Amino acid sequence: MKQENKDKVIRRSLYTPTELRVRESAEGEAPSRTIVGYAILFNVPSAPLWSDDESEAREVIDPSAVTEDLLKTQDIKMTMFHDRQLILARSNKGAGTLSYSIDDKGVAFEFEAPHTADGDKALELVKRGDISGCSFAFTTHYWDRDFVERTATVVNGVSMIEYRVKGMTGIYDFTLAIDPAYPDTSVEAREFAKELEKEERESKNPKPKTEEENKKVLEQLREMQIAANKSII
Repeated sequence: MKQENKDKVIRRSLYTPTELRVRESAEGEAPSRTIVGYAILFNVPSAPLWSDDESEAREVIDPSAVTEDLLKTQDIKMTMFHDRQLILARSNKGAGTLSYSIDDKGVAFEFEAPHTADGDKALELVKRGDISGCSFAFTTHYWDRDFVERTATVVNGVSMIEYRVKGMTGIYDFTLAIDPAYPDTSVEAREFAKELEKEERESKNPKPKTEEENKKVLEQLREMQIAANKSII
């Protein structure tokens, strides 16, 4: 990956197909308004960033990418459909109406649906199963191998590429999503996928060296030869 861009921060959204539910209330209690689920799943491949006859690329969140220390420094909004106007809960530096926990599976959350039109809507859609998962937005140094590790294996002649996110610089929202199994389709996401795909193709078919680059290589070879001859004398 392009190490010259290692300080560049990339914002991504990943969808998490996972069971959402309204927590059951105890006998004699008022109907529960607590929505629970997972915003982030570890070690689960995303929908393809791209897929063709030659290669397929997916993202995976490594358990090391999300820590309690990171979450406690973030201002995370629980929204619907990544619309920050449709706010349902919030955790600002670990305090607020949105609760979360980290386990082996990923990052779980829960919140009490507010008594608002948006809260009532979210509650009803989750009960009906119309909202079937979550998504979350984060930033990372995508070109820095310490943050994102690229691996590739060949399966039936197709290069299966994995971008494993091992570190994040920020997490910005959890959101209830209708189609969590589908990739981010924003313009920024499409351009980012194209950039990654272009890099993969260029790595397979490197550009020929320019005349100036060839001269530098020859000069280096001459210097190495001179140094070798001196060591012999």
